[in-house]
Amino acid sequence: MKIKPMNDRVLVLRVEQEQKTVGGLIIPDTAKEKPQEGKVMAVGTGKLGDDGKRTALEVKVGDRVLFSKYAGTEIKIDGVEHVFMKEDDILGVLE
Repeated sequence: MKIKPMNDRVLVLRVEQEQKTVGGLIIPDTAKEKPQEGKVMAVGTGKLGDDGKRTALEVKVGDRVLFSKYAGTEIKIDGVEHVFMKEDDILGVLE
């Protein structure tokens, strides 16, 4: 399935984190929090300003980003969980 975000929306695939702690303990699925890091899979065309011009998004497809804990809307695409969010919910790009 192909999906294209609208305006200033971004589609992010969560990146799974390590299943073990530094000490070697395995964290069960019920105790894990959802990661706040992901890979940008698709971006919209940009935000429409009051003057009618589009402002391009700062993130691009392939960027690894950090986002706020309760950001966006979770959806499943072909059985894989993604998050739809506004660009404003992205805290930073990992380099």
